[in-house]
Amino acid sequence: MSLIAGSYERFIWGFKLRSLKNDKNYELTPLFSFPSHLSPIKCTAVAGSVAVSGGADDTIKIYDLSTCSEIGSLHHSATITSLSFFTPSSFSFPRNLIAAAEDGSVSIYDADPFVHLKTVKVHRKGVNSICIHPSGRLALSVGRDECMAMVNLVRGRRSFYCRLGKEASLVNFSDSGEKFYMVMDDKISVHESEDAKTVLELDSKKRVLCATPGMHNILFTGGEDRSIKAWDITSGKIAYSIEDAHSTRVKGIVVLHKNNDGDAEDHQHIVASASSDGVIRVWDVRMTRKDKPNPLADANTKSRLTCLAGSSIKSMKRPQIGNTTSNAQQLNAGEES
Repeated sequence: MSLIAGSYERFIWGFKLRSLKNDKNYELTPLFSFPSHLSPIKCTAVAGSVAVSGGADDTIKIYDLSTCSEIGSLHHSATITSLSFFTPSSFSFPRNLIAAAEDGSVSIYDADPFVHLKTVKVHRKGVNSICIHPSGRLALSVGRDECMAMVNLVRGRRSFYCRLGKEASLVNFSDSGEKFYMVMDDKISVHESEDAKTVLELDSKKRVLCATPGMHNILFTGGEDRSIKAWDITSGKIAYSIEDAHSTRVKGIVVLHKNNDGDAEDHQHIVASASSDGVIRVWDVRMTRKDKPNPLADANTKSRLTCLAGSSIKSMKRPQIGNTTSNAQQLNAGEES
């Protein structure tokens, strides 16, 4: 698993999760860390050997994890607020990158090579979050205009727009794509993807700052309660949780998914989390049977982390740069991803 974290101090952090002995002991090996942006980093995304980060400097930076190098950048007209890759099920390398911005626009890029295809005005105010359906045909977004929008990625235009009545901070699809969920403060609503019908409403009691889908209808959330909760989105109950996972609020969660070769099938129980005090921890969720599970590995970046992304897919293909500003600088820890 490769992990990428962004910070308020403009630093990007890269780590590799390595198993030491028979997958029982793990360590987070630093890959790189450097100030990649001119302003705070708002979001990150990883797919295969390619990673991206978006910042308040209106820029998307692109990284090749196989060489631990920054290979280029994509420029926008506003702060980048959310990034999402689309990787077809038969691919280990992403096909498209979707970027949402503070000016309410959504930009669509080809990821092989990185070339801008189209920018669509989707919201009246800034976009808070965007996600791509597993089919790659549509994307959902929520914004500060208290609305949800659907973008047709085949035609490159907005196809649906509705008022929610309250601002949603996060939106994402379930692992299968049959459902999607939205986060509004401490509430999570689960909906059918086909007709947007509300299936469940979950109450986390405290504000949710990050959420990511797991396998088998599990939704992981973290936030101001400093814990990691695993919700069963079929029953609406908490399947298990890691209480006091961090000493401060949880800002990001990554789930190790099965890849196309099945290599991660035995490791789908591994979850990584990051907190605002700079600590990244890796957990075995099977240990929640204990009163207080201990992390498998951790690392302290000593910076105010804002986001976390990761990938379990190993790709030998290197990202190619199209019409971008190439920087191709070697980062400071050239260990191979």
